[in-house]
Amino acid sequence: MRIGLIIFFLTSAALAADFTGKHFAGSGDVEYLQLLETAGRQFTPDPELQNLSMLYQPSWNGLVEGPTWDAWWIQNSYGGTYCWLPFAVEPWATFIANSQKLWFDRQGDGKRPDKNGYVAPDGCLVDCANLKEHYYRQGDGRVDIHDWFMEATAAGVLLQSELLLISRDRDGIDKYLPRLERAANFIETRRDPQTGLYLGGPACNLLAPSFAGYKKPDGSYGKAFHAGLQVTYIAALDRLIELEKLAGHAETANAYAHRRDLAKQSLPKLITDEGYFVNSIDPDGTKHGVFGAPKHGYFESSVNHDAVAFRVAGDEQAKKIYTKIASIPQLRPHAVIIPNYPSYDDLYDINWGLWKYGFWTNGGHWSTCEARMILGYYRLGKFDDAAASMKHMLKFARSWKMDNNLTDFGNAPYQPDQPINITYDAFAPSAAMIRGLFEYLYKSDRLILIPHIPPGITRLEQKDPIRFGNKRLFLSVLGQGHVTKVEVNGQVWTDFTAEQIELPFDQVTDESHIDITLGYPPRDQTPLAVSPTSRPSSAARAAPAAPAAPAEFADRAAKLQHFIGVMVKLNESHSYETAHARLALRAIEVIAERQSLLIDKNIPALPKPAAPAAERLYRDTADKLYTGLEKMMAEYAKPADERRQKINLLCAAL
Repeated sequence: MRIGLIIFFLTSAALAADFTGKHFAGSGDVEYLQLLETAGRQFTPDPELQNLSMLYQPSWNGLVEGPTWDAWWIQNSYGGTYCWLPFAVEPWATFIANSQKLWFDRQGDGKRPDKNGYVAPDGCLVDCANLKEHYYRQGDGRVDIHDWFMEATAAGVLLQSELLLISRDRDGIDKYLPRLERAANFIETRRDPQTGLYLGGPACNLLAPSFAGYKKPDGSYGKAFHAGLQVTYIAALDRLIELEKLAGHAETANAYAHRRDLAKQSLPKLITDEGYFVNSIDPDGTKHGVFGAPKHGYFESSVNHDAVAFRVAGDEQAKKIYTKIASIPQLRPHAVIIPNYPSYDDLYDINWGLWKYGFWTNGGHWSTCEARMILGYYRLGKFDDAAASMKHMLKFARSWKMDNNLTDFGNAPYQPDQPINITYDAFAPSAAMIRGLFEYLYKSDRLILIPHIPPGITRLEQKDPIRFGNKRLFLSVLGQGHVTKVEVNGQVWTDFTAEQIELPFDQVTDESHIDITLGYPPRDQTPLAVSPTSRPSSAARAAPAAPAAPAEFADRAAKLQHFIGVMVKLNESHSYETAHARLALRAIEVIAERQSLLIDKNIPALPKPAAPAAERLYRDTADKLYTGLEKMMAEYAKPADERRQKINLLCAAL
């Protein structure tokens, strides 16, 4: 009895513990709160961990896939960007927009050839692009038989629509909406009028080229009805419809809604009796991806976790999909989801080295997919699964091996011989850990929050703001269970149900503090955050400490500080340019912070050859961020607009 009481009191004390970090604070499950804090640290210069600023590319003033991957891929960025977009305040919003611009600047028009000479139909998006090259077909494997990258086009529509729904940038909407419509119209050409299903050929799928299409009796490959293409297209249309509404195009929105409804009507044909999606159906009726079947009896993960993450699957089907995934432990041998189990038996070249099982697209792990799986975990309340996934990914983060862990079923990096690894993909699970907390459904006129707070957390403050147009929202939660009370800036808010909170755009202020009560917490349990009137502003929250800059960066640090000071006087404190300068300055400051922490042994030292490579990356990052801003200011000197010329004139110190 005494032992039981000791265990009870120890458990109660652990649950009552408080945690305070730079990005999250709270009470209860401190281990989970620490996972959230670590996730947040990876999106700002950090003296210990690799972070997103290390992927800045001055050439296009955006982000790059990685040091050995000089381009921007749709399939690789999909999960991470979708999850990070609500938090991508400046300069990240501009960086992501510039990266995705690469895809739309090279959108198929029926005339322009890609690097391999292929001319895509109008509306087709790319596999990847940089300033010099782009590809309309998945670039690995037998490119000559590959279809256009259909599901990547759908994913590109989703990402760009989501970006614009969040930013509500009218100029951006006017610019990109015609391109998004062309892309959607291109996908619609693949709807079969008899079945209502969507046709795709080899390597049309998002995790390409693991899909071979329909193997015809003569041994050639044609098109089959691909479930992932249809699910991603529906999710993309959900967002494109809202964007059309935001633009005031009611008739066009209705037309796309009709297309989406048609796609949904035929969707049950792709669902098994157990409630999960197959991979594809051949024109002769043969199904691929019915688990346990004598032929093509594998389980296909991507279409299923995406249907849950993007709410293409309803609540009951989502539960069935998870139940099936959980019943197949081989899908998560290292706590992270792999694309398929068992090995594919329908690849177009079984003996190709990249397709050995447990590697790359045949049983290897993709962080971009993991992010969507984590969103599914949050939606279904499977928080232990999300935590286990994050813990596994931190193994790579702490050793500076943030490659895509494509090998050994997700247990090893793709490029192990590099002294350190970093790819954009690898940040996707951390982004999902944050977005999953409230899901964030952006509509034409409102934002819907759906709290998914782990039951062990009794209080939570999310210190980083989320974006809603030009507005910034700070969220805090008290209690556990369903939503019982909401306050916005200290005032009672009534637009909520037990499951969700609705925030009409025209009813929230430029900086709003959303305090959510779940269940019926004890009266002595008070909200974590102080009252809205005494909270620091977002500008004050963003101001970092200012350690001395390393000698080689001292001159640049001084110029950046001058630039920031001038911009603040111009009432440009929240602008992209000021944010870029602050990020560049922070990247310089963090070098000195890291050296101090290493000297005092407050953070672990990396082994050789990782240690010198890590120090070079910190300096390269600071150099690139400064160079990128300097390049932008040179562009501002050209006759463009009055605001830019004024900034260039007054901030010429760079």
